[in-house]
Formats: sequence, C-alpha cells, structure tokens
Amino acid sequence: MMAKCPICRRNEAEAQYKPFCSRRCADVDLQRWFSGSYAIPAEEVEYDEKDRGIE
Repeated sequence: MMAKCPICRRNEAEAQYKPFCSRRCADVDLQRWFSGSYAIPAEEVEYDEKDRGIE
C-alpha cells in the first residue's frame, strides 16, 4: 500500500518528491514551514538570577 500525499491527500507519493506527490505539494509544505504554520506552541519560562548561575 502506497502512502498518500500529506498535502493534497489525493495522489500517491512519488519517489522523487517523497513523501509528496509533486513539486507543487513539496513547495506548499516548504511555504508552511517558512510562514510558521508548523510552529510548535511553547510556554515561556521565567528564570531568576539564581537559576542562571548569577549570584
């Protein structure tokens, strides 16, 4: 069983663009990375002077 393209989910992945089906879908994925759409949410952690090794 061949995997479907994670972007369009219509076509099977092509070896040249794996895991995508085409250059277009690979470029769509790259643009999502550049724009920050795939950012992982994180919490800001506050450190005091003692935690940084500054006394």
